[in-house]
Amino acid sequence: MRTMPIMDPTSPSTRGRNKRGQGERLRRDIIDATLRMLDELRDDEALSLRAVAREVGIAATSVYIHFADRDALVFAALEQCTRDLLRDLEAAEAGGGDAVARLRARLLFLGSWVRDHAGLYKVLHESTINQRMHLAFKQELAVRTTAAVRRCMDEGLAPAGDAAEVALDLRAAVHGAVSMRVNEPAMAWPPLEEQVDRFLVKLVGVRA
Repeated sequence: MRTMPIMDPTSPSTRGRNKRGQGERLRRDIIDATLRMLDELRDDEALSLRAVAREVGIAATSVYIHFADRDALVFAALEQCTRDLLRDLEAAEAGGGDAVARLRARLLFLGSWVRDHAGLYKVLHESTINQRMHLAFKQELAVRTTAAVRRCMDEGLAPAGDAAEVALDLRAAVHGAVSMRVNEPAMAWPPLEEQVDRFLVKLVGVRA
């Protein structure tokens, strides 16, 4: 996510009128501001379109040009967040090594992302928008994890089996581990690297 300067919240007119062709840029600025605020608020229902408009430095009516309501804005922001996360996960996995090393790098990057963006993680996976809307774009996270597990099997580094089923168990374990760290930060948690290694051995079946 880009780091955008915070506008003067008392002056909704601090941003000039967009020139022709700059509407998409304003839309992305609104999404960027929404992501920053969701990361701080940790709750999609605590977000208001008026507050987002102040953050961007525009009139509240300008937000409605791009988004029908708060849910539509949060959906678009989480979709962009997931797209950016997928890109970064792929970059982490491309660091080299065999299929197990790449899968491990993917899971550890997810852990570091959750540590740095705990609020966004809670909104993406634990907020009420998950009950109100179908966040279909999240499915790609599962698809790519399944593909990573299947590569481990194809390379003979994990027992052959149902890659989707194994990936589901792995994702449940990893998400449980990172979610507990977010929601119970005072607990004495073991290093995430150690837990991920145990998950890979016990759930995927790789050699220790």
